[in-house]
Order: sequence, then structure tokens, then C-alpha cells
Amino acid sequence: MCAYSIVASNDINERSLKALKEAGHEINAFGIGTHLVTCQKQPALGGVYKLVEVNGKPRIKLSQDVEKITIPGQKDVYRLYGSSGHALVDMLVMPSEGAPKAGERILCRHPHVETKRALVIPARVEPLLKLVFDGKLTEQMPSLDELRSHVFAQLATMREDHVRLDDPTPYKVSVSSMLYDYVHQLWMSEAPIAELR
Repeated sequence: MCAYSIVASNDINERSLKALKEAGHEINAFGIGTHLVTCQKQPALGGVYKLVEVNGKPRIKLSQDVEKITIPGQKDVYRLYGSSGHALVDMLVMPSEGAPKAGERILCRHPHVETKRALVIPARVEPLLKLVFDGKLTEQMPSLDELRSHVFAQLATMREDHVRLDDPTPYKVSVSSMLYDYVHQLWMSEAPIAELR
């Protein structure tokens, strides 16, 4: 057994970790600083927190950039798995709809683009939302080891093309038909109508 440790640092990132793993190494520990606290590939997150409901009334943010239009109101979210055990798609539904059912055909829709849709028959359905704080903690928070195990278990359900470093396939998040109709009704009711003279 080795009596010493080999520690590597200096701009270690996911690419250098992958290259070292593929080459084989005897490093015991990595010192990751800069690339842990900053994202070199995307230094700014293109997202802003938006309210989707105020006092029980749904709110929608409209934009000429369709991808920036919010999905109003409360929602539940489920992960749909295929027969291979891999995650197929995450699906947002209205709380009144209830959970999608394994073995039943479900129409999954893009939230904004009418022609982007797919029929899915999930082998398994997993709820992703869990209430953990309601004025106070509602359940014991998991330990770091439990969180780490959960992350690895979730990653194991993803297809390799979703998690590869180079040119990953985007993982899809869809909405139910009911939520799609709801979004578009509110969108049309809130969108200004031009008046031509």
C-alpha cells in the first residue's frame, strides 16, 4: 500500500478529469477550485425567477422570444421511464390532472410549439416534486452521502447521449395536453392586440 498521496490541482475541469481517467493515473485526490465555483462554458445563466401565480391567480410572462414565455400556475412534474429503464422525458401537468399512469399512452407536448409532440407509453412514472418546506422543514434532510447516491442513481437512468461531454442530446421537458391548452388560452387572453387604422 502506498504511504503517500498524490494530489493534482491547477485548473482541473471535467475534460481534464476524463482525459486522466482514460489515460490511467495514480492520483488520489484532485483540488478543484475555479471550475467548481464558476462555469467556464456558460458564465451567465440565461434564466430569471418568474412568478407564475399570485394569490391563486395564474400569471404569464410574454416575450417575442417564445422560449422565454413562462408556464403559468401550479404544476406537478413527473419523470417518464421507458422499458429499458432509461428516462424518456419529464412532464409538467396541472395538479387537477393527477399523475400519468405507467402503461397508458400519453401525449407529451412542447410547451410552445404545436407541432413538437410525441406519444409515450411509460413503463414507470416517478413524481419529482416533493414538499420539504412549508414554513418549516416537513421531513429530515438527506445527508451528503445520501444526496451523492441519489445523483448517481439518477444519472444512471439517463441515456449516455444525454450525459456525454461532447454535443449531448438535449433532455426533453414536455407538458400535458391540458396544460398546453391552458398556457395557450392565457397567452392569447394576455397578448396585446394591434389596432390598425
